[in-house]
Amino acid sequence: MDILTAKKIREMDKRERERTLLTLREELMMLYSQQTGGGISDNPAKAKMLRKQIARILTVKNEERR
Repeated sequence: MDILTAKKIREMDKRERERTLLTLREELMMLYSQQTGGGISDNPAKAKMLRKQIARILTVKNEERR
């Protein structure tokens, strides 16, 4: 998955944004479960990237709510 910028997120409709948020959260949980299981991640920075993308989506969502 490519990096989501705030501009790209704002261009999405609400459903697409919610779907993306759900997908990113699921991917993050799978990554965490693999790490706790003793598996070695091929990209250790992926968790940080996923958390930042989730935060971006939530920020845009909060901005629109106000």
